[in-house]
Parts: sequence; C-alpha cells; structure tokens
Amino acid sequence: MTDVILDKPASTGPTPGSVWAALVRGEMGLAIAVVGIIVLLIVPVPAMLLDLLLAVSITGAVLILMTAVLIKKPLEFTSFPTVLLVATLYRLGLNIASTRLILSHGQEGTAGAGHIIEAFGHLMMQGNFVIGVIVFIILVLVNFMVVTKGSGRIAEVAARFTLDAMPGKQMAIDADMSSGLIDQDTAKIRRKELEQESTFFGAMDGASKFVKGDAVAGLIITAINVVGGILIGVAQHKLPIGQAASTYTIMSIGDGLVSQIPALIISIAAGLVVSKAGVEGSADKALTTQLAMNPVALGMVSASSGVIALIPGMPLLPFAAVSLGAGFLAYRRAQKAAEPPPPEAQAPAAEAEEEPISASLAIDDVKIELGYGLLTLINDLEGRRLTDQIRALRKTLATEFGFVMPPVRILDNMRLANQGYAIRIKEMEAGAGEVRLGQLMAMDPRGGQVELPGEHMREPAFGLPATWIAEDLREEATFRGYTIVDPATVLTTHLTEILKENMADLLSYSEVQKLLKDLPETQKKLVDDIVPGIATAATVQRVLQALLRERVSIRDLPQILEGIGESAPYTSSVTQLVEQVRARLGRQLCWANRGEDGALPIITLSSDWEQAFADALVGPGEDKQLALAPSRLQEFIRNVREAFEGAALAGDSAVLLTSPGVRPYVRSIIERFRGQTVVMSQNEIHPRARLKTVGMV
Repeated sequence: MTDVILDKPASTGPTPGSVWAALVRGEMGLAIAVVGIIVLLIVPVPAMLLDLLLAVSITGAVLILMTAVLIKKPLEFTSFPTVLLVATLYRLGLNIASTRLILSHGQEGTAGAGHIIEAFGHLMMQGNFVIGVIVFIILVLVNFMVVTKGSGRIAEVAARFTLDAMPGKQMAIDADMSSGLIDQDTAKIRRKELEQESTFFGAMDGASKFVKGDAVAGLIITAINVVGGILIGVAQHKLPIGQAASTYTIMSIGDGLVSQIPALIISIAAGLVVSKAGVEGSADKALTTQLAMNPVALGMVSASSGVIALIPGMPLLPFAAVSLGAGFLAYRRAQKAAEPPPPEAQAPAAEAEEEPISASLAIDDVKIELGYGLLTLINDLEGRRLTDQIRALRKTLATEFGFVMPPVRILDNMRLANQGYAIRIKEMEAGAGEVRLGQLMAMDPRGGQVELPGEHMREPAFGLPATWIAEDLREEATFRGYTIVDPATVLTTHLTEILKENMADLLSYSEVQKLLKDLPETQKKLVDDIVPGIATAATVQRVLQALLRERVSIRDLPQILEGIGESAPYTSSVTQLVEQVRARLGRQLCWANRGEDGALPIITLSSDWEQAFADALVGPGEDKQLALAPSRLQEFIRNVREAFEGAALAGDSAVLLTSPGVRPYVRSIIERFRGQTVVMSQNEIHPRARLKTVGMV
C-alpha cells in the first residue's frame, strides 16, 4: 500500500484568523493608525472621543520621553524618527478635530470642545485670558526657538560628522577582521551598526523639521481659533463680544496647550536622543557619573552657594540648603576616592600594567605595512578593497593547499615611501614594492616591454617587465593584448607568491593540531591509531612542511596520515616518510601538473645523471648526503635550464622525472635556482596518467 500525499488547496485570500493574527503582531497596526490620523482630518469627532484621544497623546509623549531617558545609546531607539513623524501627524489631526468642535460648539460654553481642553484653558488663564495668551506664546517660543532648534542643529552636525567618519570606521573594522581581532560575524554586526548610526542621525536631521513645523502650525491654529471663534460667536450666534472673547479664548488656549505640551515633551526627548551620542548608559547614570563624581567641583558649588547666601538681601534658606548638600556630597566623594581599592580590583590593574610588555612578545605571522598614500586601498569604495582581496586569497589558498593561512595584519608605516608597501613573514621582510594609485599596471604576456607611455618598472611578484599606465589607456592596452591589473591586485599577487614560498614556515605546531582535531569523525580513529603511538605530531608537522615546501597540497590529510602510519614503523627519516607519502599522492600530483591537453609533460633525467647522483650519495644508512663536484653541479644546472627553457618555448610547463632514490637530492639542488620547478619520482606516476616526454636532461 502506497502513501498518498494530497496537496492543500491554494489559498484564495487571507482568512479572518490570519488578518487578526497580523493585527495582533503589529503588521497592520501602524497602517491602521495612519489611516485613523487621516480620518481625524475629515470626519467630525465627538467631544468625549476627543478627550480620550488627547489623553493618549499626552501619555504617549511621556512614554517617548521616558524611553529616550532610559536608553543606553541612541541606536537603541532607531525608530524615533518614524515615531516623531507619526506623533506630529497625530497632534495635527487632533488640532483640526478640536478646531472643528471649538468653532461649531463654542457657543455652548467652554466645555463644547471637551473637558480636557476646558481644564487646560482655565489652568492657563487663571481668570485673566491676557496672561494666558502671553504664557502660551512664551511656551510655544521656548519649544520652537530653544529646544527644537537646538535639537535640529545637534542632529545636523551629528549626521555630518558621522558621514565624514564612516570611511575611517569602516577601515578600522576591515583592518581588525584582517588581523584576526574579530571574526566575520562581528564585523558584519559592526558594519550594520555603523550604517544604522549614519542613517539614524540623517533621519533625525530631517525629522526635527516636523517638530519645528508643528510648533508654528500650533501657534497659527490657535490664533485662527481665537479670531474665527469670536467672529462666529458674535455674528452667527449673537453672543456679546466679551462673552465670545472669553469663551473662545479659553478653549483656543486650552486646545493649543494640550497640543504644545506633548510637542514640548517629544522635543525634549529628541534633544536627549541626539545629544546622547558618545555617552554610554542611561541618561541618569551618565549625568551622575560625569557631574556628581568630582569632589572639587562639588566643593566649589558648596562654597559659591554659601557666599551668595551671605550677600545682604539674598534669601538665606535656599542657598544655605544647596551649600550644605553640595558640601556633604563633596566630603563623601573625597572620602571614597581616598580609600584604597579592594585586592580583587588591584590585581586586574597590575595585570593591565603588564599587558603591554607581554603583548610586545607576540609575533605577527603575516603583516602588510602600507605607506601613507596607500591607506585608501583598505577602503576603496570604487573598486575591490584590499581587505576583500586578502580574504578571498586566504580562502583560495585554504582550498588549494589544505590549511587556513594565519590572519594578515595591515598597518601603516610612515617610514615607507608614500605609495610603497612591505610584506613581512614572522616580522622579517619577505618582499616590498611600490604601486601607483589611480593607474594600471600593464604587462606583455610574451615577456616583452609594454609599448605605451608610462612608468616602466619590474612587476614585484615575478620580476617581469611592466609599465604603470593612465586609466584612459585601458582600452588601447586591452586592444594590444596586454594584461592589466589594478594596484590592489598587484599587491595581492605579490602577497600570494610570498605566502606560497613560506607556507612551510606558516604551518605551526598548533595549526597541525587544529588540522588533526578538525578531521571528520570518521577519520578520528585514524588519528588516534597513528598519533602519538606510531608518529608524533611533530613528525607529522615536519612531513606536512616538506610537502608544502614543494607546493604539494595537504588537503587529503587522511591519505597523508595513512602513508605516515605505513612507513613510520620502519624508518625515522623524515625524507623517507615524505617520499612514501608522495607515492600515495601520485594521482593528486599527476592531476595538479597536467597540461592543457590532459597529459603530464615530463623531462626525464638521463641514465648518466641518475648514476652520477647515485654515486655522489655518501653517508651511512638513511643519513645520506649529496657530495657532487662543483664542476658537475654547474653542468647539471646548465643542462636543466636549457631543457626547461626549450620546453617553455614549446608551451609546456614540464616536471622533472627522476628515480625514487635520487629525487630528494635533485630537488634540493633545483629549488635553489628554479624554485617553482616540480620534481617527481617514477613511483609518483599514477597508472592512469598519460605522459608526454618533452625533453631530457
């Protein structure tokens, strides 16, 4: 019996349950709120409902203020510009709704627009509407001229400075990640925070205009309500002018006050948020830490308040209270500062003092020092950044050779040429060069000199003739078939060759332990059987280093361990272990060195030279050494060069094939003058490999 799975019918639309769930989750809440604000602009609102909406406006403003006070940093309230816009539109909608009630029901008395507006109007007037009008105007000016204007200016400057500082901050993040201080996930978080910071302050700069416009609109609406209400009351409802002026002024001022108090509260919240940049912790803790922790400052406050209290005519009680309070705080702070720190607090301090000394002992495995003019390569926004290329290089080398290169530390060095660089391996200089920003390096693939105007020089990685040309010569150089690379790629290519030359030195004991630990669970038993019973981890390291020295990938680590485990019981010679492992890696070696036609191009070692090398081996057992006469050595070097140059002219990148017994010694000679030449033994030729003989030494 087979199981039958029936597909669910396609949904034709949202169900009532899904709509309610979306509403509860807040996905539609904001949309409904915005639509409700628009409704306030059109549909008349009864006085009872208006009271409820005004209460929501006031309490919402208090909630926004408390949130601004308690956040630890501005980015915790990134929705503030949106909240500011919605709150401003909400108050304007309430203003229009209350204006409609004031003008249409003002003849009924001061309660015609609701009890909240009436209460605020009587509170402000205190029986004299002239005083109420003056106080209301002052309140609006304080909000408009002081709080809102200051907050807007802080947001404007903060946005400008944040945008100006972005390249430097991004460079610092990339440099920290390249040097290994932070991982890629942390770098993503820091970049996201940096992006949010610039967006937030830019949005705050624009959102502050909402508050400013709201203050002006509130003042104008209040004036319209007063003038329009008096005219309607006298002309249409036949009210005495005094009664009309009193009634409509109380309601208009109450309406303006109900709108301006939330506006002032939100303006204060905006000022707190934008002025909090660079201060960690909530506002109360930050202010307490920075204002009330200095006993000298508190002592000066106490003394000055005491002097003012003794001035004839000045009230004694308030200044004396301030003087005594500040003096008491200054005394307590001074006592606390004089107390010795607890032992647990002294130990970290001592360790912190010793940290620079211990840190100075650390050695950077790979380091790039840049001249001052090349610092822009780290944050090249128009092209590929140097840090991105180094990250891709480490990934490529890990895939190609089987272990992750150490992090590359990038720093500046004012002693270098302005556009110069130096590459250091374990603090020792391994390569140096210069690049030209704003130009391109052109090279002839045939090895000739580039026939274009520019600065002729040698390519730093391979020493080939090259020329720095202007950007506008790119098309002509491409048309002539030249290879074109940008400055960052020149540096990265040089770094690649240096890393390949020094891979054996970069494979430390700890890296070997990590490689063994990271093997799949199915290979753990192999490691346990071999290390350390048959071969120590140090022996495994020396074998892997010998393979990397000849640019053989160690990615197939289980196969290498099997070769070590097979031979280690019978020999302690690392040279012999390496030869046994290379024989096991025959398929990999033949595949890696095959030509474009799929065949392995080889240059064989003649029987005369085979016999010469065999006869030159001296020493007991496995401790043999090569003792070839200098004249024969020079003749061998000359013959090798002629054979490989002939193969290169024919377009073949050949390997030198020798017998297993002499291969290590032949390689030790060739690596001194042709380090990239591959030397293989006959045991390393895979049975399925197709050979193509292109010469003989």
